Amino acid sequence: MSIMDTTVAQDMCQKIVDAISSVFVGNKPLLGRLLAAGIANGHVLFEDYPGLGKTLLAKLFASAIGCGYTRIQFTPDLLPADIIGAKVWQQKDSSFELFKGPVFTNILLADEINRTPPKTQAALLEAMEERQVTIEGESHVLNTPFFVLATQNPIEQEGTYPLPEAQMDRFMLRMSTGYVESLDEEVTILGRRIEWKKDDPSNDVEPVVSTEEFQSLQHLAENGIYVDRCILEYVGQIIRATREHSKVEIGSSPRGGLSLLKVSRAMALIHGRDFVTPDDVKTFAVETLAHRIILNIEEALEGARVEDVVMDVVSGIPVPTDFHPR
Repeated sequence: MSIMDTTVAQDMCQKIVDAISSVFVGNKPLLGRLLAAGIANGHVLFEDYPGLGKTLLAKLFASAIGCGYTRIQFTPDLLPADIIGAKVWQQKDSSFELFKGPVFTNILLADEINRTPPKTQAALLEAMEERQVTIEGESHVLNTPFFVLATQNPIEQEGTYPLPEAQMDRFMLRMSTGYVESLDEEVTILGRRIEWKKDDPSNDVEPVVSTEEFQSLQHLAENGIYVDRCILEYVGQIIRATREHSKVEIGSSPRGGLSLLKVSRAMALIHGRDFVTPDDVKTFAVETLAHRIILNIEEALEGARVEDVVMDVVSGIPVPTDFHPR
């Protein structure tokens, strides 16, 4: 990859972040991590308290990158066919016609995904892993790119269905939007609401890149970012250490290591580099691995946090200093 390629890619990434931050107030590093996940073609689970902008952020991202998106409000009465579609008998020509569901899009916004039963949640498993769905024994390839941005509320458990570990493992990142940090940001949110004169301004955000340009970013991240052997060993050591930690019952899957590598390459591209550094890896360790780890029951009962375990793992592994850009 040429320097011009990385420079153009960095400028495009900055335009996307600026477009989102023109509406979304607060955690700017969060926007970069969301963009990195999108460039890595990974699914993202936003988990945080109500009213912190999870759904708004997902909609803004979809609007800014010029890709088609569909929103599904996950409810207890939602059926698998409501997501993937179904074949319906047409009496006029005595044949079955395929009606595609909302999963046939670029970005699927799965709002409050834990409010729908496991059978319906499972309808997304094939789509998230293989980018295809099977309807009555026939496979249908999904659009390119395709990834899921899902939201869930972690504190309200009544009427919810926790995501199974198999589905959690398919999310590249689990992120939290968090509260804004300062009074100025709180005031900015209130002031912008007066200026917008509506609660949801996401439709006013114009795409700053086309679908083809965003796919070019994905292609560059996948094919043009160099990863030195010592970086691969660093990622491997982190993954293995999560399985060997004294507080852990089940550590990260190999998919966790692949996700950490992919999103690290995407972050290198966002920063205008064509090589991965240890800092790229450390940036995503918690959000990539924490939801893939199950603690020992004793530690869980005592209030141990998987996020702390991941940070402990990363801090205990020497950072490689002899990696080479090329």
